[in-house]
Amino acid sequence: MFIFSFILLFVFSANEALADEAGLCQAQGGTFLSGTVTQGPSFAAGHIRDGVELSHTHITLQAEQDGESYDVAMDNVFASGYDAAGEAVPSPLSSIAVGDKLDLCGELYQSGGVGIHWVHTDCGKSPTPTAPNGWVKIIEADGTPGPNLENSQEYCKLWP
Repeated sequence: MFIFSFILLFVFSANEALADEAGLCQAQGGTFLSGTVTQGPSFAAGHIRDGVELSHTHITLQAEQDGESYDVAMDNVFASGYDAAGEAVPSPLSSIAVGDKLDLCGELYQSGGVGIHWVHTDCGKSPTPTAPNGWVKIIEADGTPGPNLENSQEYCKLWP
């Protein structure tokens, strides 16, 4: 009986944590997705802005909400391990693996297929639906979300 009670507590705690994350995401102007990584991460070159390459890391996430596969476009400049001269997936985005469970807050898009982007800090600006204060978080084994992998503000100066 004790084990069954523990399992129920774990399931309800994990679901409550994700519900809290969904509410927080909405308050930050974003759309919330949670799901499992099915592909990636992969590096995508970008364009130059003020001498800094605005590259991306892409993964595919199968969402729990609707079962759809979403292209997730993560801006590398918001990852703490970003190297302006590098042509690789930066740390900590490189730690994401197929099978990981993630929760995301960002802006949905339909261009070239269904996806989500703007899954990063908004550099302290007021969030909006087209510029939310988003995130990428790996869901820990106990069901709680880890830290935001897209929270570096080193390059916020590129968007005054």
